[in-house]
Amino acid sequence: MAEGLNNLGNGAWAWLAHSNSWGWSNAGLIADGEESLLVDTLYDLRLTSEMLKRMRAAEPLANNIDTLVNTHANGDHCHGNELVSGAQIIASTASAAEMAELPPEAMAAIVEAAADMGAVGQYFLACFGQFRFDDICHTPPNRTFEGELALQVGDKPVQLIEVGPAHTRGDVLVYSPRDRTVFTGDILFIEGTPVMWQGPVANWIKACQLIEAMDVEHIVPGHGPLTDKAGVSKVRHYLEYVRDEARQRYDSGMGAFEAARDIELSEYSSWSDPERIAVNVDSLYREFSGEQTMTDIFELFARMASLAGFEEPTQPSD
Repeated sequence: MAEGLNNLGNGAWAWLAHSNSWGWSNAGLIADGEESLLVDTLYDLRLTSEMLKRMRAAEPLANNIDTLVNTHANGDHCHGNELVSGAQIIASTASAAEMAELPPEAMAAIVEAAADMGAVGQYFLACFGQFRFDDICHTPPNRTFEGELALQVGDKPVQLIEVGPAHTRGDVLVYSPRDRTVFTGDILFIEGTPVMWQGPVANWIKACQLIEAMDVEHIVPGHGPLTDKAGVSKVRHYLEYVRDEARQRYDSGMGAFEAARDIELSEYSSWSDPERIAVNVDSLYREFSGEQTMTDIFELFARMASLAGFEEPTQPSD
């Protein structure tokens, strides 16, 4: 299916971004009877406004969205919340808390300062410079849950299933059995490298196995094209591979960043943003050691910048 709005049939829709890289996220819509549920908003108001315009033109029930579910706390899945006025906004309790820690104002400030931040700033701008954060009003969920939550959209049952912490602290799957559709948020990156901000990896692997066991025809990832269960298996195999490779290097005493540089990505090297392995190995090392304190986010971006080929300019000699 193409980028933009895709009709999955029976009142289910998928919004697919043109890219699977940083910030270019997917979303979805479930409609039935007189009700509609939106799965995620996008990274800024311009993108979210365009998506809603297209949805409302294709599906009249999208003109008055009753419920918005944010699958997790990353801004590319919730920064457009303010444009869904009047909706009940639902997220996991863990996601709601995490959203408050990196509001759009913080992203705007980092983008503003990035030009003076050397290689990591240049990498940050390459990832996020095309989005606008300075006009967003942080709009958090007004309903939270833990574990599972059963919803109804018209006559359709919709299940919210918390599978985090994994990618983030409170990842949620949105499963519509009657549509045989699951919206996975960033549990799935298709043709792109997953990034494990939180872990543990076992939770993420278990979430993939849960999707693989579902009776679904349509699997809408957080990033990348629509996929099938073979695509889910590839994500799971990546996580298992990096876990095993990182464990070997951890046991040998190799540092986390050295291990990230050393692991051969082989069949996964063609996926976008392979430098995210720096974050993944760091999270795995933290898990192996039992360390609770997360590595500074700017340090992680500096490691990714280095792996992506962004280097500090050399100082001229006297």
